[in-house]
Amino acid sequence: MPIADSDPRVFFAAERTLLAWLRTGLTIIALGFVVSRFGLFLQMFAIQTPKTNSISYASVSSLMGICFVITGALAILVATIQHHRFIATLPLSDLPRSYSKNYALLLSFLVSLLGIGLAGYLLLTQP
Repeated sequence: MPIADSDPRVFFAAERTLLAWLRTGLTIIALGFVVSRFGLFLQMFAIQTPKTNSISYASVSSLMGICFVITGALAILVATIQHHRFIATLPLSDLPRSYSKNYALLLSFLVSLLGIGLAGYLLLTQP
């Protein structure tokens, strides 16, 4: 079965790849948030249990969580830039006529910025 000159499947495959990176980045951000806030549990545990060294673990947990959040946000940002560069190389015949490619780029860029904002918030409120 021959493939036509105009094949929008290439564009849609690129969209699915971007959305897969978006899901992966969000998962890494969520994991980072949980790891960062686990430090609060360790801090409460240290208050209730004397002679423990959990306060230093709380700050390590917080910093590791922030690193995860930044990694997830940067993964989304890099995937967005790669997607934009790839879509720019496609001929107009491969792009669907009534479909805007900007929605996926805008969503990914916004989620990346929110992830970076979350990292800043966690950094400012760390124990």
